[in-house]
Amino acid sequence: MGRRRVLPGGLRLRRPGDGTDAGQPWTATTWSLDTLRGWGLDPTVLRERDTVGRLAASCRWEYDDLPYWGGEVDCCINGMTLANGVWLGADVGGIADWFVEHATAEGGWNCEWVEGSTRSSVRSTLNALQGLLELEESGGGSEATRAARLDGEEYLLRRGLFRRLTTGEPIADGIDSYAYPFRSHYSVLRATDYFRRAAALGGHGRDPRLAEAVELVRAARRPDGTWLQQERYPGRVWFHVDVPPGEPSPWLTFYGTRVLDWWDAAA
Repeated sequence: MGRRRVLPGGLRLRRPGDGTDAGQPWTATTWSLDTLRGWGLDPTVLRERDTVGRLAASCRWEYDDLPYWGGEVDCCINGMTLANGVWLGADVGGIADWFVEHATAEGGWNCEWVEGSTRSSVRSTLNALQGLLELEESGGGSEATRAARLDGEEYLLRRGLFRRLTTGEPIADGIDSYAYPFRSHYSVLRATDYFRRAAALGGHGRDPRLAEAVELVRAARRPDGTWLQQERYPGRVWFHVDVPPGEPSPWLTFYGTRVLDWWDAAA
């Protein structure tokens, strides 16, 4: 376990996924920023308070005490930090270039590369793509970062978002289990919503390889048009933002509905 810094206001900066028996503290700095960005908060108020400068001065990553806006070695962390930095106006060009340099031969990414893994992971790849897409949506990026994003998308598309190339079997349990907030967990709902956004930017559009994953999303819709919250990821939160497991989720229904509306409208 690396070092952990305590920030003003009691926020603890920890690596996402670095949980204890009580779960990941979702109140940590990166998760809090990621949540606010995901809700569509106007970043002006945080920019006026020099949030970028304060984080640069006060926060270091647990891993090797690295500077906050420089990122670290975890693809999922760097994906969120890239997206949050773009949102807040930080200089995160180094993180964007890091993704170009650390893509695997398969075209995706894997948070375990630092342990020697040379294979890509759907979870790590999607979290990396979220950051790169945020960069391009803001008008940033380069030919190299765009090429890396498209290669990462192709890695997922070749697998239909959830199947192994070797056997055709589902990659992992839980790919069609939905919970909001998504955090960094992988599901076909979160992945198809990513491709909806990418299509709006001028990516693959309605790629037929998405069809099976979209139908998994459709199959989870209840007769009344809602999607159920299926679990809550353990860990401390500022407050719960969605319903308990087993109840119709407004957030999941929002995401599921817009995925199906996009897919069906493009048919």
